[in-house]
Amino acid sequence: MLQPCGPRKALPEGLQRPSLRVGIVLAEHFTLSAFAVFVDHLRLAADDGDRSRPLRVQWSIMSARHEPISASCGVALQPTSNLLSPDTLDYVVVVGGILHAGPQVDEHTVRYLREVGASRTPLIGICTGSFVLCRAGLMKGRRSCVSWYHYQDFREAFPDHEVMADRQFLVDGPRITCAGGAGAAALASHLIERHLGRATAYKASQVLLFDGPREGNDAQPHPPMSESVSEPRVRRALLLMEQNLTRPIAIAVIAEELGVSVRQLERLCREQLGLGPASLYRQLRMRYANWLIENTDRSVTEIAIEAGFADCAHFSRQFKDVYGFSPSRHRLQPHEAGADVAHARVFE
Repeated sequence: MLQPCGPRKALPEGLQRPSLRVGIVLAEHFTLSAFAVFVDHLRLAADDGDRSRPLRVQWSIMSARHEPISASCGVALQPTSNLLSPDTLDYVVVVGGILHAGPQVDEHTVRYLREVGASRTPLIGICTGSFVLCRAGLMKGRRSCVSWYHYQDFREAFPDHEVMADRQFLVDGPRITCAGGAGAAALASHLIERHLGRATAYKASQVLLFDGPREGNDAQPHPPMSESVSEPRVRRALLLMEQNLTRPIAIAVIAEELGVSVRQLERLCREQLGLGPASLYRQLRMRYANWLIENTDRSVTEIAIEAGFADCAHFSRQFKDVYGFSPSRHRLQPHEAGADVAHARVFE
């Protein structure tokens, strides 16, 4: 087994080994944000204040090569160690990224991950790191959590694997998979809480301006409606609507952009989704308004304008027609039982 490139920093005298030791493998064209938010949580949990010493938590950026690894945004990161023995780590993490830009990891790394998989050290896939683990044969009989954005890619690549895109991350025995983005923060908090306690996890989240540690089964933000549609013209129509929620454009303009008549667009939308384009547009605006009510402190009037309604009274009537109660009541009682039912009815 390869050893670290250089000697590890000596711990202060009398301090025991870190409570959490993480080895990180970065795929080619990895997602920088998922990596950064994950590691920054570890950094803030590792020491008192903001001194960033790896005392209670230790992390290594591992690679079989001594070359910088490029993120999908073009930033290159230098590894800090060779591939470390699984026995010296509490977790091995694979941070994925772009799927269709060539191999994500080399054969040497695949052999290493299989060695980890045969050990007692859990494997973690962040973002499309789950794809790397599946290709290495390390997720057989295990479920994977991916972003809704990569859900269809996963099903096509691994039709025999169970996948879900309704949560932040998923622990399935010695395999943990994470959707990426905010899910990487939720996963980091989960690991920190498990090894160092909830107060430490809370501190890291607060410093990074997150509300606090989140659970793995917390829902992912809903995907655009266009992601569920295969017909290309309807998909493009929905994308145009989603891109013009605040200033709605006429259905005739959308049809012209697609090169079809309004009547053809009406027929295509009803065939695909059971509703005409005007109704679909209204529901997209309602869904956006509902998200603003639940996630911002804007006034109902401001939300009405942001969602493309001419006045607050009209917006409130439309909202009540869809959800069964007024936007003001929903803000006061956001977890009413009827809310989820109404939301499901609108988008099923």
